[in-house]
Amino acid sequence: MIGLVDCNNFFVSCERAIHPELVSKPVVVLSNNDGCAVALSNEAKALGIKRGDPFFKIRDICQNHGVVVLSGTHSLYNEISARVMMILRALSNDKLEIYSVDEAFMEIDERLGELAEYGRYVVDTVMRHSGIPVSLGIAQTKTIAKVAARFAKKYPGYKGACIIDTDEKLRKALSLTPISDVWGIGRRHSRKLMERGVRTALDFATLPHDTVRRMMSITGERTWRELNGEPCITHEPVPPERRTISSSRSFARDITEPASLRQAICAFTSILGKKLRADGLLATDISVFICTNRFHKNSPQYYNTATLRLPEATDFTPALAETALRAFESIYRPGLGYKRAGVTLSRLCTPQGVQPNLFSDTKANEKKRRLMKVVDDINAGHPSANPRLRMASMGDGFAPLTRREHDSHTELD
Repeated sequence: MIGLVDCNNFFVSCERAIHPELVSKPVVVLSNNDGCAVALSNEAKALGIKRGDPFFKIRDICQNHGVVVLSGTHSLYNEISARVMMILRALSNDKLEIYSVDEAFMEIDERLGELAEYGRYVVDTVMRHSGIPVSLGIAQTKTIAKVAARFAKKYPGYKGACIIDTDEKLRKALSLTPISDVWGIGRRHSRKLMERGVRTALDFATLPHDTVRRMMSITGERTWRELNGEPCITHEPVPPERRTISSSRSFARDITEPASLRQAICAFTSILGKKLRADGLLATDISVFICTNRFHKNSPQYYNTATLRLPEATDFTPALAETALRAFESIYRPGLGYKRAGVTLSRLCTPQGVQPNLFSDTKANEKKRRLMKVVDDINAGHPSANPRLRMASMGDGFAPLTRREHDSHTELD
């Protein structure tokens, strides 16, 4: 059987784990620069606030109803996510597939005993050791497990764990699941299916196979098979190597000074260098983009990106930053106000997969590797955007360019 563990209102739950006084209060967590709501407590949802609502539109509701508004702290959320996943890895005997920061699939041995009892044990164990409430759905396939987890989260009677292990339970669950809520059914296909009278997951699962094959992509066909109890989304115990990694940010104000943008580019590159080393990967290409504020209709609009090949695949932050700045200089236009910028590393590979460079200096590369290890050790436990030890070219990075008016470290004093 497959279990899908889904952390409930994850960002809000993380804030409540370190600020217990927030329990039972309406809480909203905001996106970068306090732009919009990205996470809501159930109490905030009951007030009519929706995820994605711009903060300026819900400000009055929050003030009138005593909603606690917090700027997102993603370094905290990533740290707590790692703790939750470590607990789940131990409970699943390392048979875990991390799907996102707040979701993971785990293999569940039916010989463990009564599944509902075991499911509640998993839920209680995660809560006890991390402070994060989770919902668990257990079923034959990943897609049905997603459906079960949705029921576990929605209905308290399940006590956090819903098991779909009979045809009767499956048909009832699918009949109560809107087609738009099915994992693997995108917005476009959802509209197309509803136009044909397919309103629920059960309607979709009972369509003839030939009809599904004509209407849907290969992903849609797999979803249909999974809803009919045929596992066809394979388990990946180890996440595949990423082809690209990115770091970007929208700024709190339009940036006109090139020095501030250069510092931000170096900060993005520093974050990515740390990620490369943590994953044991090297980057071959680096891309930089900058763009103006599209909401300022009366101002000149500009977007551009540049990609450069690194002399050799590397995870050495100074080399990455030097190349990123060259890419930036090639696309920067003075006299404009820039709202967003970012850096992407691509053509990632392992050290074993690197084509040797005739002019590569093995001793120098080993010194760079040791230097980066010392830097990472010194910066361990500190946010990537505000490390203890940093390149001079990074300055204060992008921290002065962002808005955090509702930081949880000061909001609750």
